[in-house]
Amino acid sequence: MSRRGAVGLVAALVAAGAVPGGLRAAVAGRMGPPEPFSWDRLVAEARAAARRGYVAVPDSPHAAADYDAAVRLTYGEAQAVAGNVRLLPAVRDTAPKAVRIAIVEGGQAREITDTSGLFVGSGRADPVGFRVMDPSGRSDWLAFQGASYFRSSGSRDQYGLSARALAIDTGLAREEEFPAFTQFWIEQTGADALRIHALLDGPSLAGAYAFDCRKTAGSVVQDIKAALFLRRNVEQLGLAAASSMFWYDQSAAAARRDWRPEIHDSDGLAIWAGNGERIWRPLENPPVPRLHSLRADSPRGFGLLQRDQAFDHYQDDGVFYDRRPSLWVEPQGDWGPGAVCLYEMPTASETLDNIAVFWKGDRPARAGERRDVAYRLTWTSSDPSADGTARCVDVYDGPGGIPGAPPANGVRKFVFDFAGPALAGLDRTSGLVPQTDLPQAAVAAASAYPVAGAEGRWRAMIDLRVDQVKQPQFRLYLKRGDAALSETVIKAIET
Repeated sequence: MSRRGAVGLVAALVAAGAVPGGLRAAVAGRMGPPEPFSWDRLVAEARAAARRGYVAVPDSPHAAADYDAAVRLTYGEAQAVAGNVRLLPAVRDTAPKAVRIAIVEGGQAREITDTSGLFVGSGRADPVGFRVMDPSGRSDWLAFQGASYFRSSGSRDQYGLSARALAIDTGLAREEEFPAFTQFWIEQTGADALRIHALLDGPSLAGAYAFDCRKTAGSVVQDIKAALFLRRNVEQLGLAAASSMFWYDQSAAAARRDWRPEIHDSDGLAIWAGNGERIWRPLENPPVPRLHSLRADSPRGFGLLQRDQAFDHYQDDGVFYDRRPSLWVEPQGDWGPGAVCLYEMPTASETLDNIAVFWKGDRPARAGERRDVAYRLTWTSSDPSADGTARCVDVYDGPGGIPGAPPANGVRKFVFDFAGPALAGLDRTSGLVPQTDLPQAAVAAASAYPVAGAEGRWRAMIDLRVDQVKQPQFRLYLKRGDAALSETVIKAIET
């Protein structure tokens, strides 16, 4: 799926001053009569939709031809429909399906019914989504555009990965399904806060969503609840889904790079399992698509993170990968038994998402049932998984053996760097060792030691006899006696 043209065009459209609240007079004249609106009404509408046969929304006949045509449009009367909300035009090659948009004030909703002339430079350009500006009107911090995708620029004003309402059959042999938000109800609740309701529709289900969104100095937070009504059985229903891009990092072979040292929107998947274990799974760009299932009963949190935020590790002064936000999911209530699923696809480009993450419960999703779910999303540049436990901050691999000596045949070296308060003040006499789930015969050498000149940073090294290993990945953490001092890293052996 294309990931640059869609939300990327919003920065190119002409910006205009935002208003503190209420409808623009010109837009108010384009709206239908007020109607009562509430969460209960939306849930009833989703339930009724699920009982009807699914009808796909057709592509807008008024969509801009392509990215360049969309850029040539200016906002006109669409510059601020209410508060700090601005509409985005449909684009044929990236986001062609128009959505219905209503503005909510005082429990009453008014739908925008006349879209002619909203965008200067077109007779009519139907809205396909919207973005939310900061009070200055110079930058946006939230955008909904295309299918059920949405994303935030976080605390450093840089878009990166995207969230999705749901992931249906992602990574399976059957074709993936992409349900779409077909209608939005938008209510401005503060200068940097708004409530968004949305109706989701797709072949397998319909759903009601509510997003309470607020921007703070250090993050963007969204409290989300959803009521889902299934039309048919779903083999794999993925909740709190996200999509990202990982091309390569510092461990990639030179042949898979361009001139920049690293290119990725996220560098790893973090999980805080219900049993308290902290897990870090570095992302991979695999030779073939792979779906991984990481057990996470009653998860406390999980998300795709961009831990590496050093500019010189990317050297990209155009799209600034060092500023890309992390996305952390906090389930509300007990989600029960299930797993966090990671789907990785091969890519040779930074323009396509090749990473998907979601949580899948063990209970089968059956036609006719209702499912309710609630969770919080936090978009931030701080590490939301940090709790004092040492974190894995770098991973390397290469030929095994002693550096400078001929490589050991059939041996690969895996190197993990950890950092965090739990390692401060420890030295070589402190008794830290790397703990793995590898068979003893497969480990040719293992060590852990403090990195010289880097307080609180430790390095674990494993020389692995690959022909002695049958498992596709292994687990490693630093321990002292019986105590774990670091999160558990899950590293794929074949990449």
